[in-house]
Amino acid sequence: MSAPETWDLSRTALLTIDLQNDFIHPEGAYGRADQTAQSIAALPERIAPLVQALRDKGGYYFSAQFTLVPDKNGEPLIAPHLRKLRPFLAKGDFAPNSFGHTLVDTLFPADFVIEKVAYSAFYQTRLEYIMRAIGVEHLIVGGIVTNGGVASTLRDAHLRNIETVMLTDGCAAFSLEVHEATLVSLGTVTHQMDSARALDWIGGAT
Repeated sequence: MSAPETWDLSRTALLTIDLQNDFIHPEGAYGRADQTAQSIAALPERIAPLVQALRDKGGYYFSAQFTLVPDKNGEPLIAPHLRKLRPFLAKGDFAPNSFGHTLVDTLFPADFVIEKVAYSAFYQTRLEYIMRAIGVEHLIVGGIVTNGGVASTLRDAHLRNIETVMLTDGCAAFSLEVHEATLVSLGTVTHQMDSARALDWIGGAT
């Protein structure tokens, strides 16, 4: 893997996974169900300076957002395993163009939004098409949850020979132990750095 310091930042995008109101806002689906964690709520403020710094270098900000596609009656198409895991999800949650589906205010708006229906931002989405169309070659990745959407996206990028940086404190899980174990498991798949180091790298690049 080439060192991130050698990357052309104008061909780099920061990609966040699932930092949307239904996961994070108190009035979103997870907030109403009291399924929250401070480590998750803190992510947008931590990531926002990186978004601005990368844009200042000619790079991009992508937001991948979990989507529950509504059927003809407006009922969400929920995978059986997710319905069992999150029985509180209801009609209107994570629906396209809804408040809950929208990127949180701290990061809004993204340069490109990628709707996704599973963990990985690459699975049956337009992410690769957008990357090719605008010449993005590298990804800096953060978001939620570390062991779910973040890990799946990073592994899929690795399979596609897309080099990545994982923001070690720019992603989070509902369990610190799970978060830390995932960092270890991804050590051979992606570069890893915390947000402060990443900000120094991006801001200092010429």
